[in-house]
This record gives sequence, structure tokens and C-alpha cells, in this order.
Amino acid sequence: MRPAADIDRLTRAVQIADRLRVNVESVVHGKTEEVKLVLAAMACEGHVLFEDVPGTAKTVLARAIAQSISGMEFSRIQCTPDLQPTDVAGLSVYNQKDRDFEFRPGPVFANVLLVDEINRAMPKTQSALLEAMAERQVTVDGETRKLPEPFLLLATENPIEHEGTFPLPEAQLDRFFLKTALGYPAADDELRIIREQRSGHPLGHLEAAVSIDDVLLLQAAVEDVYVDELVERWIVDLVRATRSLESVSIGASVRGSLALERAARAWALMCDRDFTTPADVEHVFLPVLGHRVAFTPAYLAEMRREGWDAALARFRAECLAAAPRPESRDAELGFT
Repeated sequence: MRPAADIDRLTRAVQIADRLRVNVESVVHGKTEEVKLVLAAMACEGHVLFEDVPGTAKTVLARAIAQSISGMEFSRIQCTPDLQPTDVAGLSVYNQKDRDFEFRPGPVFANVLLVDEINRAMPKTQSALLEAMAERQVTVDGETRKLPEPFLLLATENPIEHEGTFPLPEAQLDRFFLKTALGYPAADDELRIIREQRSGHPLGHLEAAVSIDDVLLLQAAVEDVYVDELVERWIVDLVRATRSLESVSIGASVRGSLALERAARAWALMCDRDFTTPADVEHVFLPVLGHRVAFTPAYLAEMRREGWDAALARFRAECLAAAPRPESRDAELGFT
């Protein structure tokens, strides 16, 4: 039986997640599923990569999350080919008055960091973010400095323009907890956006709905979401299936297994449940694993004809066929 303290923490966490989502959706309209996915990543202390066309509210979403949490500091990096690692992490500058070097922190020292068009930065600048993403710290001039908690990195890249870009290597893609897109709003939502911004942006009036302590509680509560052993084994089988498909040259690593299990728990929490179902795993499968695999050249050529979304859907179907959903105990565990 679950301890009363865990039940209370889960209940509070669900309330926190709901207040945060509603507050963010007051300025980002018609994107409930996408907002929940980003908040699930934040609950898992993970980072998000958006591959989307310009003008789909990615910056608005990042700012809305930061403003919805009291005490959160927001920072933004606009990536260009001449951006240097010191422009991200900071550098030591000689202070003539004190006759000593003093460290001036870069924009990475924030709670919510938006890295806009990350694939326009050179590889050495992209790699400056690896330590921050994986270990939540930055080392400059031999001294390691911790980043503030919580720390959420949201990066964007344009899937259309490739001139003057530097594709992210697999090692850095694997550091992103999930990859998703916001996409264009529905017609009614777009009309609402136009009307709302006639006299200023709604971000100017957005107030905090939760605190940093609430976010830390939300992150801790993910640990209390129950995952049955049957689902755990299925998650491992799914990730291992990505390594044996003919369409995949490099499958997902163990980091993919860890991320898929944790994302499924966070998604269950976002859906007001204290247990994980196979449907949760299927829902977060592509956002968590789609960017962690490398496809064969033949499959990539086929993708160009079918379209990326159709190709990923086929990849997901192949993985589910290789590792079928556990059905034998669905009724017993309450799965639907």
C-alpha cells in the first residue's frame, strides 16, 4: 500500500502541474498536448528540442513557462555562426581596480534557457552546452560552477533552411530528453491570437501561478508514480527493438530506456494518475526516441517520398510489432 505522504505529494504535484499548464495556455492557445509534453520534460529535469518553422510560439512558450513560476530567471541565446563558447558560458575578465580576474556569467546561468536556432551555431559552441545539459554545471578556466535549479533548456531548429547550419551530432541529440514541434494553430486559435495582440502581447500581463519550490516538488513526485514490472520490461524491449530494425543503423542507447520510462511516469502524472499504462509509453515513444536513432540511407531516401511524420509513424509501428504491447495483464492492472 502506498504511504500517505506519497499520496499527498502526488496530489499536490497534479494540482501544481494543472495550475502551471492552465497559466501557460492563457497565452499559448490550442496546444494542450504540446504544453503538457514540455511540462512533463521539466518534471523529469529534461531538455526539449523543437524542430519547427518560425512563428509557432516557441519563444512565447519558453517565456510563459518562466513567467508562470515565481523566481524563475529567463535567458535567450540567438545562435549565429560567429557565436563563441564564452558567449554562452561566460568568461573571466581582468578587473583593474582589484587587480584580479572576475567571472562574468553567460546566459546559460538561468532557470529557463531558450537556445534559438541551435543548429546555426558552430559545433564548438554547441558542445559548450553539453556539460550544462548533462551535469547542470559549467566549467570555465578550470573552475566548475553549478547552474541554478531548476534548469530547463529549450532549443529550436528550423527544419526548412539548411544553408549555413551545422547539424547536431548524435551525442548532443541524445542529451535532449525529447524532441517535438508546436505546429500552426487552428483557425479559431489564430483568430484569438490576432485579437489578443491588438493592444500588446498577453505575456505583458502574465503572472506567476506556482513557485520554484512547487516545481521541485513536481520533479520529486515523478518518482512516486508506479510502473509495473511488466511495463518496465516492455519499455526495455521497445528500446532494444530500435537496435534490430533494418531501417535503423544506430538504435537508441540505454539513455533512451531511462528517458522513456521516466517520460511515461511524468505523462501519467500530467494525466492525473499515480500509475503508468502502456498507452502512456506509446504516447511519448516518438518524442523520446525519434531523435535518438540514426536511420539507414535507404530509409532516409524513402522518408523524402513519404514525409517525415509518415516515416516516423512507420518506425513506431515496426517497433511495436517487434515488441508487442503487454495485453495479458491489462485488465488486472486497470490498463485501457
